[in-house]
Order: sequence, then structure tokens, then C-alpha cells
Amino acid sequence: MRTDDFRPSDNVEDDREESASRGGFPGGRGSLGVGTIIIIGLISWYFGIDPSVLLNGAQILIGGGGSITQQSGQAPPVTAGTPTDATGRFVALVLGDTEDRWTEVFAASGRTYHPPKLLLYSGSEPGGCGLARAAMGPFYCPIDKRIYLDTSFFDDLQNKFGGCTGSKACQFSEAYVIAHEVGHHVQDELGILDRITQAQRVASTQGQANALQVRVELQADCFAGVWANRAQKKHNFLDPGDVDEALQTAAAIGDDRLQKVAQGYVVPDSFTHGTSEQRKRWFSNGFQGGAIGNCDTFSASTL
Repeated sequence: MRTDDFRPSDNVEDDREESASRGGFPGGRGSLGVGTIIIIGLISWYFGIDPSVLLNGAQILIGGGGSITQQSGQAPPVTAGTPTDATGRFVALVLGDTEDRWTEVFAASGRTYHPPKLLLYSGSEPGGCGLARAAMGPFYCPIDKRIYLDTSFFDDLQNKFGGCTGSKACQFSEAYVIAHEVGHHVQDELGILDRITQAQRVASTQGQANALQVRVELQADCFAGVWANRAQKKHNFLDPGDVDEALQTAAAIGDDRLQKVAQGYVVPDSFTHGTSEQRKRWFSNGFQGGAIGNCDTFSASTL
């Protein structure tokens, strides 16, 4: 993957040093954004974390947390710009190109794209959707329009989940992760997240609410593919094998694979992100088609 022609975004907020020095942030059992790239329940099994803590946000989103009140916080004041270290600059370059490509897509239909902020942190970070922690993985918070990313997730992607092989080969996989979270912001801009959140609140069962969440996540995968398609046409930035690495990443974080690794069996009704095959297929749909219309997971009779 080559980023020489990408424009770095000035919407990156870098709080890694300060958040690392603060350590754990007290309080704040708040909700998570709908864009967690890794299903929180599976992360709890994988890392041995109490799932009742990490699933707090999901309960709020589907209306199942009757006794739990959402506690939104404020991210610390951080100046936005372009980080100078290699990892931070890479994130800024990918984010910048997503801004340019989605601006083009929106403009073609007479709309205006308002890009999100992306906040880099280390360990934990308070924010609009509660306390972000590294074990949650990257996520998008629709309340404050921010993507929260602890870049240690990129190491986990390679070393714990087997989502890619080798630091250079992992770059496009990392770009896919960022583009997936940007995909949730695109859904927010289009009003999709509001509609689905309301539908989840009135869902009669947890399984029905989870099924809606799967469609949200698969559409974000597809939107990541749309970005990659348009960036490839603009920059010809992909190296041989890059797309295969992204597909490997999509497969590595499928619900079925993570559940199988964590507990030895799968529970389809608990899926919230889709199977490995589904995630690969919907990313491919977006990459091959390059248009929002290729990503209608909500009308699809089968996923």
C-alpha cells in the first residue's frame, strides 16, 4: 500500500501521551458507539473481561439496559492536526483520503459530507459515548462524531487475531479498520444510524436487535470497500496482495471465528458483526462496485 498521494487530514486529535500518563479513568459506565469493529462480548471472552461491563453500551442501544443510565463524558481538549510520528501520520493520511473520497461521493448526489474527528489515545479515554478502553477496539461515537482509536489495536490485529501478516502487509488491513469506522460516520451522515437505533429499541428480542446490528456492521464493511475502490481509481495505491490482506482481516474478526476461538462453539443469535464470510463478501461488494448502492444490507434478503 502506498500513501504518497494521500492528503493528510487535520482532523486527528492525538491524546496518546496524555491518556497514557493519566492511566485508568474512574467512573463512567457509559454506552459505546455503534461502530465497535470487534463485538464487545467476544472481546470479553477473548481477554477474560467481565462481559456485563463491556456489553453495557449494547444494552443501552437495544433498550435492554433498563436500570443502566447512559453517561456521556467529554473528551479532553486536544488540538486537531496531523501527528508527526509514523503511525499517527499513517492514520492521518488514510483519514484524509476517506474525507476526499466521501466528499466526492456526497457531492455527486447534491449532499455535503462533514468529516469526523479521529481521536488517538492510549489505554483509556473519556468521550461522548462513555469511557473508551483499548480492549474495546476502535469505535465510532455518533454523539460527538468521533472515531476513537488506540493504535495498539493494530498490534493485536496482527499478533492476537491473525488478521494480517507482517507490518508492511498489515497497512491496508489497518486502513480497512479506519475506513470501516469512517463507514459508520457515513451511516450517521445519511441518517441510517438513527433509524436503526430506534428499530433496536423496539425490537422484541435480543436476537432481532443483534440481527439489525449485523446489517449495520456489514454495511460499514461495504463502505470501507467503496472507499478503497475510489482511492484505487484515484491513486492506484494498492500493491499485489493488499486486498487479500484486508479480506483476511475481515475474516479474522468475524463473529463465528472469534466465538469458535474463544469458547469452542458459535451462537448465531448473538452475532452483531457478521460471519467471516459475510464480512469478506460485503467488503468485496463495496470494493468491486464502488457505490453506496452496492451496500444496501438492509434490503438484502440474505447476508
